[in-house]
Amino acid sequence: MKNYENVIIFDHPLIRHKIAILRDEKTSMKEFRELVEEITTLMTYESLKDGVPTTEIEVKTPLETCTQTIVADNSIVIVPILRAGLGMVNGVHVLFPSAKVGHIGMYRNEETLQPETYYCKLPHGIEDKLVVIVDPMLATGGSACDAIQLLKNKGCKHIKFMAIIGAPEGVSKVAEAHPDVGIYVSTLDRCLNEHGYILPGLGDAGDRLFGTK
Repeated sequence: MKNYENVIIFDHPLIRHKIAILRDEKTSMKEFRELVEEITTLMTYESLKDGVPTTEIEVKTPLETCTQTIVADNSIVIVPILRAGLGMVNGVHVLFPSAKVGHIGMYRNEETLQPETYYCKLPHGIEDKLVVIVDPMLATGGSACDAIQLLKNKGCKHIKFMAIIGAPEGVSKVAEAHPDVGIYVSTLDRCLNEHGYILPGLGDAGDRLFGTK
């Protein structure tokens, strides 16, 4: 995969450690869910270190008054792509507990491998916020591209996309379709198989998060 200016692939030993456990087929649903949240928090710290809306306030310490920078109130919206994206929401909320949450529901047509949207509910005024789309797996890139375009159609101008595991095919597709969107991936896997699943991957993230099959 070629290098894209809007793509960041993390190379952090702590993230690599957690992903190794996440992949293991023996990892329980509870541990899998906890690991997804922990990895998301680490990703959020890095992904939002620039571009987060801030404001300055005056703070009185026990000794004097000083000017400090804080995250602007009501400036961030988390948008999980249902259903697996729900597993990443709490990981972002750890650092931004007041962030509102929108939802985009998509499912993959198993014959065409193309995403189809069945639900969309977004907070009022989302067009003026920093929107963070989350989905554990960036496989073909279809759902990510459609979700980003849906938000752009709603007037959103500041969008970031976070995925825990990405395939080169999907990352390239999103990067080329939306060069203005920052794409953050914890690890880049080898390829997609004939069914559109990431290899080596970790299986179906939604099933492993929620105990379905």
